[in-house]
Amino acid sequence: MGHAVLIIDDSTTLRQQVLEFLKDAHLFDRYLEASNGIEGFKMLLSNPVDVILCDLEMPGMDGLKFLGMLGSRNELRDIPVIILTGREEKEQKVRGLERGASDYITKPFDAAELIARVKVQLKIKMLQDNLKEQNRKLEELSNTDSLTQLANRRFLMKALEKEFHRSERNGSALALVMADIDHFKKINDSYGHQEGDFVLKAVAGAVSDNLREYDLAARFGGEEFALVLPEAALGQAMLVAERVREKVAKLALKGHLQGQRVTISLGVAAHPNPQIKTIDDLIRLADDALYAAKREGRNRVIIAD
Repeated sequence: MGHAVLIIDDSTTLRQQVLEFLKDAHLFDRYLEASNGIEGFKMLLSNPVDVILCDLEMPGMDGLKFLGMLGSRNELRDIPVIILTGREEKEQKVRGLERGASDYITKPFDAAELIARVKVQLKIKMLQDNLKEQNRKLEELSNTDSLTQLANRRFLMKALEKEFHRSERNGSALALVMADIDHFKKINDSYGHQEGDFVLKAVAGAVSDNLREYDLAARFGGEEFALVLPEAALGQAMLVAERVREKVAKLALKGHLQGQRVTISLGVAAHPNPQIKTIDDLIRLADDALYAAKREGRNRVIIAD
């Protein structure tokens, strides 16, 4: 969308003057205007902005109150605000800086000074945004299994703990499905680990397909996967597990694995359950059901007793 600036001032003449200076400098792609703090705040709620220039004294909501409103919203508080004021009192400037203003410009202002100060704040905002994006990517990497792109075991346990406590508090249902690829060692031994990795990725895609937005698919370890299904009772989880089993069984593998059939065994457990007091109990019951499916011939779903 490009960079955007918001100019808040009750003087139409001053807004136009600032607009002309900024447009001549080609710093922004979008230019927004508001005649007071309330109008400006509403505009921010639906328009991403990189820099705000705000008059200190305005009817309705002045610059200080506007800064207070801005600081109350996490998604807005990092937007740099340059206060425009015709007053020289140091106390007023200090109050503005304490409320979150990034800089001050005293009216009447020089065009070159205005542009220079805006450039500084725009650069700071860009650096902040880049840092946030890098942190987001790092967090995503730390929570993701690099091979399958599903959640990793670390993130799974955090999510399971959160959902388990919610289930305990509200008495709501929580289901866990454990799945394991049948005869996976034979695939690795016969075709090599590279083809084994291809099977893992194909199964991961089938396991995570068609889940609800708040469900979680994760690689538990090796060739074992887990599905966390909030608000799902045992019967609902059974249907999900059966759908996943069928989808994996229908996978059409390519290359050296063409014609090779892959199946999975699945175990399902759900809370509330008198046998489940902890997360470990939930995992144990689902795992026990999984290995019962293995013992009973594989390529099937078993529900924990």
